[in-house]
Amino acid sequence: MFTNDRTKKVFAGSAAIGGGAPITVQSMLCVPAHNIKGNVEQAKALEQAGCDIVRISVPDNEAIKTLAAVKESVSIPVVADIHFDYKLALESVAAGADKIRINPGNIGSDDRVKAVAAACKTAGVPIRIGVNSGSLEKSILEKYGSPTPEAMVESGLYHISLLEKFDFDDIVLSLKSSDVKKMYKAYELAAERCRYPLHLGVTEAGTADMGTIKSAAGIGGLLLRNIGATIRISLTDDPVKEVESGIKLLRALGLRGGGIKFVSCPTCGRTKIDLIGLASEVERRLADVNKDITVAVMGCAVNGPGEAREADIGIAGGDGCGLLFKHGEIIRKIPEERLLDELLGEIEKM
Repeated sequence: MFTNDRTKKVFAGSAAIGGGAPITVQSMLCVPAHNIKGNVEQAKALEQAGCDIVRISVPDNEAIKTLAAVKESVSIPVVADIHFDYKLALESVAAGADKIRINPGNIGSDDRVKAVAAACKTAGVPIRIGVNSGSLEKSILEKYGSPTPEAMVESGLYHISLLEKFDFDDIVLSLKSSDVKKMYKAYELAAERCRYPLHLGVTEAGTADMGTIKSAAGIGGLLLRNIGATIRISLTDDPVKEVESGIKLLRALGLRGGGIKFVSCPTCGRTKIDLIGLASEVERRLADVNKDITVAVMGCAVNGPGEAREADIGIAGGDGCGLLFKHGEIIRKIPEERLLDELLGEIEKM
């Protein structure tokens, strides 16, 4: 199996993808393509949120100006998303795109594929082949009867072969579906046959709540098996939420450091403090704290210093009071109204 550490390493600008490189988080601009100011502002917001790679739609020649402006405004790599028109791919490379998303089988003759491959190779720009279950080739659909995982992989390998024919191999492959099981199986099969890094995602995942859950199930399961090199959590929402969710997922899997790891219990009948309010406020106040520590907020002594002993610091509720503990050792007893401030004060010292 071609796990992430065994795939070819490619570079989109300064961002390494595959070959054992850290997993990157991607997102896509959703401002109309001709709105230069809006796209620049959104790209900056995504960079500020921690996005590693940003993608922009390039539907026509006018959008090349937006691509160039975005490229000038941020320091993270910018991907040009192209459908069908190979000339837009060539112009995007000339405008400074760090990566191209295009399916070579959709752009026409071999001469066109060769031109795109040559331009990208000269500029050192990788190409992502993006297979979606909803847009497979007619011949492949006829062969398999429906967009099965096997059909998706065959489509991906077909597009790869078109680039390899012209000695181009700086390739990233994605195999997306809105069906989590189908997406999971497709990537699993691809990892058995494809040496190129995989871009993971559940396409059309939905709004923030369900979309995040579906993405975490599919992407998270694959990452735990070391399958996948870069991710996008696709949400019908502000793309900043995609980035925040992606980073949280990587932290939850132990694949990215930095930032607080937050632990809290679900409460039960033993809880005698406002645990829900307290936990929510602790998480909110620590959202921008870039310390690589684990903080626990627990409802009672049962779930406190004992079950949360692996936390660097935490609090456990009592009856109108609580315990402050570090690494399972009780430090002191604190009135309930002082729990938040004293916990935050101790974290600030760490």
